[in-house]
Amino acid sequence: MREAELTEYDLLNAEVFRLARLTERVHARRVSRETDGVERAAYMLLVTLVREGPRRLSVLADEVHSDASTVSRQVAQLVKLGLVERLPDPTDGRASTLAATEAGRQNLECKRRKRNQAYTEMLADWSADDRSRLHALLERFNNDFEGFFLDMPVPAGGRAGGPAV
Repeated sequence: MREAELTEYDLLNAEVFRLARLTERVHARRVSRETDGVERAAYMLLVTLVREGPRRLSVLADEVHSDASTVSRQVAQLVKLGLVERLPDPTDGRASTLAATEAGRQNLECKRRKRNQAYTEMLADWSADDRSRLHALLERFNNDFEGFFLDMPVPAGGRAGGPAV
């Protein structure tokens, strides 16, 4: 690999790392101001349940690339907050499925509106083409990142995890 390529990848890595750190800082700042009691990782479980519908805990854990014990603890928090409910599994009476409640859907929609408003303000001077290119490149990068580092096949033409809610 040539020195110029190494420098290019160093710069890309620095920007990816910077985005990850900025995201963590913004989240920490937001949590200190406005908390609804939902941990960030638990929030992704709620997103998945709203987007994909009811599912067993083991399936949910697989979908978010986590272990069942961690997901179980996070689900317990969501159930306690009334954002997720346990329902009898229609195929196995001994098991249960998890489903987002109406309060969970409303919580997600409120956060979605706030997030989209923030992006609208932040990207106000970006053209629609620039926003579209950013989306396409981030989606491609995330697909490749997930497939390469997590050794997970990515469906042709689609994001493995689907769009964020």
